[in-house]
Amino acid sequence: MTDTVTGAAETDYSATLFLPETNFPMRAGLPQREPDWLKRWEDMDIFALQREQAKDRPLFTIHDGPPYANGNIHIGHALNKTLKDLVSRSMQMMGFNSAYVPGWDCHGLPIEWKIEEQYRAKGKDKNDVPVVEFRQECRTFAEQWVDVQREEFKRLGIVGDWDNPYLTMSFDAEAQIARELMKVATTGQLYRGSKPVMWSVVERTALAEAEIEYADYESDTIWVKFPVHSGGGDIKSGAFHDLNASVVIWTTTPWTIPANRAISFSSKIAYGLYEITKAPEGNWASTGEKYILADKLAAETFAKAKVEAFARIGDVDPSHITSCFHPLRGLGGGYEFEVPLLDGDHVTDDAGTGFVHTAPGHGLDDFEIWMNSTRLLADKGISSEVPYVVGDDGFYTKDAPGLGPDAEGGPARVIDDNGKKGDANNRVIAALAERNAMVARGRVKHSYPHSWRSKKPVIFRNTPQWFVYMDRDIEGAAGDTLRHRALNAIDATKFYPPAGQNRLRAMIADRPDWVLSRQRAWGVPITVFVNKASKEILKDDVVNHRIADAFEVEGADAWYKDGAAQRFLGTAYQADDYEMIRDVLDVWFDSGTTHAWVLRNKQKWPHLKFPASMYLEGSDQHRGWFHSSLLESCATNGHAPYESVLTHGFTMDGEGRKMSKSLGNTVAPQDIIKQYGADILRLWVASSDYSEDLRLGKEIIQTTVDSYRKLRNSLRWLLGNLGHYQPTDAVDASDMPELEQVILHRLAQLDCQVRAAYKEYDYRRIVTLLTNFMNIELSAFYFDIRKDALYCEPISSLKRKSALTVLNHLFDCLTAWLAPILVFTMEEVWLEQHPGADSSVHLRLFPDVPADWLNPELAAKWQLLRTVRRVVNGSLEIERREKRIGSSLEAAPTVFIADERYLTALKGQDLAEIAITSAIVVEPGEGPADAFRLDDAAGIAVIPGLAQGKRCARSWKVLPEVGSDPEYPDVSPRDAQALRERAAAGL
Repeated sequence: MTDTVTGAAETDYSATLFLPETNFPMRAGLPQREPDWLKRWEDMDIFALQREQAKDRPLFTIHDGPPYANGNIHIGHALNKTLKDLVSRSMQMMGFNSAYVPGWDCHGLPIEWKIEEQYRAKGKDKNDVPVVEFRQECRTFAEQWVDVQREEFKRLGIVGDWDNPYLTMSFDAEAQIARELMKVATTGQLYRGSKPVMWSVVERTALAEAEIEYADYESDTIWVKFPVHSGGGDIKSGAFHDLNASVVIWTTTPWTIPANRAISFSSKIAYGLYEITKAPEGNWASTGEKYILADKLAAETFAKAKVEAFARIGDVDPSHITSCFHPLRGLGGGYEFEVPLLDGDHVTDDAGTGFVHTAPGHGLDDFEIWMNSTRLLADKGISSEVPYVVGDDGFYTKDAPGLGPDAEGGPARVIDDNGKKGDANNRVIAALAERNAMVARGRVKHSYPHSWRSKKPVIFRNTPQWFVYMDRDIEGAAGDTLRHRALNAIDATKFYPPAGQNRLRAMIADRPDWVLSRQRAWGVPITVFVNKASKEILKDDVVNHRIADAFEVEGADAWYKDGAAQRFLGTAYQADDYEMIRDVLDVWFDSGTTHAWVLRNKQKWPHLKFPASMYLEGSDQHRGWFHSSLLESCATNGHAPYESVLTHGFTMDGEGRKMSKSLGNTVAPQDIIKQYGADILRLWVASSDYSEDLRLGKEIIQTTVDSYRKLRNSLRWLLGNLGHYQPTDAVDASDMPELEQVILHRLAQLDCQVRAAYKEYDYRRIVTLLTNFMNIELSAFYFDIRKDALYCEPISSLKRKSALTVLNHLFDCLTAWLAPILVFTMEEVWLEQHPGADSSVHLRLFPDVPADWLNPELAAKWQLLRTVRRVVNGSLEIERREKRIGSSLEAAPTVFIADERYLTALKGQDLAEIAITSAIVVEPGEGPADAFRLDDAAGIAVIPGLAQGKRCARSWKVLPEVGSDPEYPDVSPRDAQALRERAAAGL
């Protein structure tokens, strides 16, 4: 072909085009502009406007799990609050009255610990401070952090009742928490008992499972001989005690040996009697000693004991051994009791010796088998009392003779105030060796429970605590136990993701009785009185009302004021006859009761409902807030406080590692907001699969920023073209060209898909759907094709008016669908088109998209046309690369179609417009062998060609008819008509 592009015009026609016009900036400037939107929403009281607007709609309540008011928010907080905001905003826009009321957990050890740290820094002793004064310092500390966190959460773009949040330390809250506790007590579910609980020596309190984290820890391990005391059985040469045999145990807690009261074995394990035939001189395990061991573990045990040779004498059935001597027998004049053998399901032969040293005061399995054997113990004349061997300070008590206060040098200590190992292990091992009770020792590194606050190891310790029964019939109703209620409630709850249901069910099915008490000062007290003579809890509604009424006015401090006992007991009882409980409630009970005083408080929050529509927290809350809220509500209401539960994962760094200060890989939400804006953080949350752990690093943030920029640019182009739209020019869908009808079909499809995804809380799918639609179907396809019509067509053009009408529909849908995610940006976009003091995208509902826009047959036809377009574009890319053309408008390819489906679809279509060329020739047939083809588009071939004619100085199309209008000799007839209409309109 020869050069056919001639007659380039000198006139500048750009001023005659309907080019995009908008004040919407290309650069977002989110860090600077977002605070302006926050102020605007605050000035207009967007939360109140939403409530008024939605007052007659059905309620949807996402109840806020309260964060601790004790520090700046971190990225996990940002993730959690943003997800809650996505739920609340989307439900509001889908036709619900969805109000979010934020809350804070204000009691408990995290805050108390901070005040104690301040005391220590000043050399001040907490015990010298009156308890009410100490509690007031805790309250003030919490108040300060509530204010800090409130502003940090608001900066994320979270809409909520920020001026009226709930606080567990507010007086009305403390009163209702006490009421809930007294309900539990009145219905007979509360009791004081003694059980081993996880105890922090450092913090001097019992800890709940939710307050525990596991970390590697190196423990001392010992193998210990328990000489057989009585029993019988035929083992060739006689009975066990005649052979001077010993049962050997293995433990990683030597300090618990003074608390030993039994040995557990399993009837499912094979045991044998073994004799040492050769051992080194002076070895603990010496030649001639006889040990009873699990057969599977005998060789390993002897290896640890440095035994050189041994022989198996015969089988042993441990059930024939009545008891053993305690290995510390005689120390300090104690340990003279018999040590029985108990058959336990928890015993295995995976490690150790096949026998488990059983200290009922220091392990749950130990405690359970001990208490389940009380009748057997009584028959043997053995007391089932559980000793208190270790005090709250980690020192041995008088129940550890020879190692407690009576010991030379004072009591041994298990753990000190800094969380370090004390001298207990070494002193116990020395005492055992002195009594020839040691077999071997070693060390093992294993996962061990630590307090998540102090990061120090904890111990299991028998303490008097307050519990709620899991398996006692409530008020005498057979089978109506708390566990039964909770398991039924779980079955009635919807879980997102579904795996959460099994996780919570397993925890409830296996959990022990619920420990409520904490030995601290900052919290709601356990408001019960116990009769000193009968040990019974006082159940008196008048007393209970008196307590709650006082808390309403004075807060829980009323419990600690002088004369409080007699004040609450009134004239009906004497304070001297009753013990006033000083323990405080576990904070999980506090937050577990929020359904009672937040969701059901219609006077304060009329827009909330009970049960809540949803509880949403991190997956660790299956053992935390989900768990405690379920138990508390089931105890007082008989059912769960929620209809659904949604859980999310944790935030990891970009490489999938846990974030930690020591690794230097933490990402602070404040830093992201300062550099990029909160909408970027929100888009990252919405784009992520929150059901798994979420990764966040520089590359991931940059990817999110890039996605945002593409969305923003598409919206900016949309706004620019809508500057030329007049509602009076709107075109009915049935009168539009096919291309516009296809886009409306896609909007109708997306409406169903986006609504369904919002209903399923699948925000990642929404982001994927909308970004793909905007980037691939709009920017790269529809906008690309329609630029010519929008810029160049005459004012009267149906095609142009139809395109503008579709852009308006796109604007209405996209701004609404993206509003819950990009809260700042969509407000900015919306106000460009709909300015006004009371205007806000967040006062909208999702638009009603007509179902009759759906046209699957037309969409299928245009899918074929898009395939043809893709092949043509592929051929044009080669032409550009080889510099045979610059713009696609310089091309006029020939397209060969061998597939009848494509030929049928092309009938009546302007393929040149679709492919953005100046001309195209379509021919049936396979086409030449050297034609351009794509492997996945069989039956389509393209031969490149150059457009013939002159280039239109206005549209840049190369056409033969350019110059045919003498009045406009350098433009096409279409553009000439556009220029005449503009002139007639005075443009």
